[in-house]
Amino acid sequence: MPSLAESQAAFAAALGEPERPAPGDILRPEPGAAQTRRFDVYRNNVTVAAIDALRDNYPAVQTLVGEAFFRACARVYFEHAKPASPVMHHYGSDFGTFLGDFPPARSVPYLGDVARLEFARLQAYHAADAEPIRISDLGAVPEDRVDRVVLTVHPSVGLVRSPYPVVSLWGASTGLVASETVDMDCAEDALVVRPGLAVETVGLPPGGGAFLGAVMAGCSLGDAAAQATTDDASFELHLHLAGLFEKGCFAGLQSDTRASGYGPGS
Repeated sequence: MPSLAESQAAFAAALGEPERPAPGDILRPEPGAAQTRRFDVYRNNVTVAAIDALRDNYPAVQTLVGEAFFRACARVYFEHAKPASPVMHHYGSDFGTFLGDFPPARSVPYLGDVARLEFARLQAYHAADAEPIRISDLGAVPEDRVDRVVLTVHPSVGLVRSPYPVVSLWGASTGLVASETVDMDCAEDALVVRPGLAVETVGLPPGGGAFLGAVMAGCSLGDAAAQATTDDASFELHLHLAGLFEKGCFAGLQSDTRASGYGPGS
């Protein structure tokens, strides 16, 4: 007789693979057509629940391609990526990558980036709370050491860099902007943040994505600014910092020498 762990593994495998027959010990006392039909109903319910979870996690993607197409590609995705956690807001973490490689979605090449933006928004909503620091806290740092400051981003901060107008496309799909105003030739970088109760999605100015990405990677302000200037020569550090602080993007700061810190909690 199979152990409990073996039975559970076989049961889970059969749920996720329609061509796999149900384990015989699951259909006790005696395998038969009626028991198999009941198991198939349960198996279908699991698939539908996963597809519905993706729909809830990616409403803008569904709006862009329509319900029928979305459910069809979600079913294919489910065949390759089963939920690994009962917490379904984690499900579909690589759905954007899947869509980018999904042949039927080649006519909508921006779809994967819109999905990445939606997942960043979902993660921001469920992120830990933290009190954002103010730009005045940066003023406590000696002027000759500002470029060596390392900022800690707020737990909710997400960044999506795209060669497509990802913020505008998301806004159009949610009714926040008119679809006819979307410039498909314009690349956009998206900031996602939830400093309070509401998740915000903001398009970053030129150089902003490179700067924030470097900060999120642990670079000092000086190094991050250098990378941003390489990305776009018009980058102005003080303007970008002011905007990011205003949105509540940072939760702490310290010197990259690790000798001492500045601001709250240092």
